[in-house]
Amino acid sequence: MARDVGAALTRGLAGTAAHAGCSIDVTANDWRRWASATFTGARHRLSLAGSPSAALENWIGRLGDLDVPMPGHLVADLTVAAVRRAPQRVEVDLEVLTVEAD
Repeated sequence: MARDVGAALTRGLAGTAAHAGCSIDVTANDWRRWASATFTGARHRLSLAGSPSAALENWIGRLGDLDVPMPGHLVADLTVAAVRRAPQRVEVDLEVLTVEAD
């Protein structure tokens, strides 16, 4: 597994956000290897932040259905674990499962 799988996920999410018309900052990104009988991949926990906007809210609402580009990997599951809204900032916690694509 590529050592930069966390960075690849971060780039992919930032790209989907930009395409949706919003900007995000990744404030925390941690991952660990994961395997099943048939797949190898990683479990990720990320925290993101952005300025409140309709575009950001729309992006957050569609996260579970987005195709996140990650060369060599696929996003198998993406869950929005928490959303915290403040007047100047929206924070989002994600749990993501990625698998290696051969």
